[in-house]
Amino acid sequence: MKLKINFLLFLFFISISSFGQVQDTVKYPKTYTAQKDVVYSKVGDWEGKLDIYHPIDSTKLSPLVINIHGGGWNHGSKEQQTGFGSFFKNEFAVANIEYRLVHQGKAPCAIEDIRCALLYLVNNAKSFHIDTSKIVIMGSSAGGHLALMAGLQNLHSKFDVNCISDQAFKILAIIDKYGITDLSSTNVLTSKSVKNWLGDENQNIEFIQSVSPLYNVNENSPATFIVHGNADTVVPYSQSEQLFNKLKNYNVKTEFITIENGGHGKFSKEDNKRINEAIWKFLDELGI
Repeated sequence: MKLKINFLLFLFFISISSFGQVQDTVKYPKTYTAQKDVVYSKVGDWEGKLDIYHPIDSTKLSPLVINIHGGGWNHGSKEQQTGFGSFFKNEFAVANIEYRLVHQGKAPCAIEDIRCALLYLVNNAKSFHIDTSKIVIMGSSAGGHLALMAGLQNLHSKFDVNCISDQAFKILAIIDKYGITDLSSTNVLTSKSVKNWLGDENQNIEFIQSVSPLYNVNENSPATFIVHGNADTVVPYSQSEQLFNKLKNYNVKTEFITIENGGHGKFSKEDNKRINEAIWKFLDELGI
């Protein structure tokens, strides 16, 4: 009996230890502070949470990158996102965002949440030492789609239904990694994940285009960096091609990195290094 109790205690402490590791997977410098599970919005019983990492030094404002996880709008979490080393090195504040998944809210709920998180960070910029004139929004896959949709909006957007801000801010750049850009495209609209997220609006072309980045581009759109593998079997490579061409047509600063034979993410170490170097060159040219 004593042996059994000791074994159960061992399992308990192991689970406590493992839980702590899951909650603290992002490695950040000693010059930074972290605030976890900050509630940026409440919709019914749902709480939108974010993790924010920013330099402790309050005498200098930091550029901000807002990171959005992927997962087909139906799964994924901010805890799965950990690779922010280059942003810390360049003294960015980093916000890692949760949003309503499809079982918590259909389209456009996730877009509304990302916009709400953005406005929360702008409203609290002083506390987080954020330079609101230098905001970057970044995401992969469904997170890329949401980064584009949030970043391509005006200061006051129709998606700002749960949060408001009278503060001025500027989306300096969007980093889109193989995100869907045109949900009305035939080779995308048949996707189960897309249909589920659109819900009852999955036949409403006007609505579908309103939540598609391709139809939100204009001459005032932020600089946009795009990366996509040309062998992606999840999100067609042509989605990024179309976005790139439309941005160019509006004379928006943009760069498109093609990963030869690359799939849906999971690029090689060499390709990831090339992408990272290209991103920082792109941001440097914007004056960050």
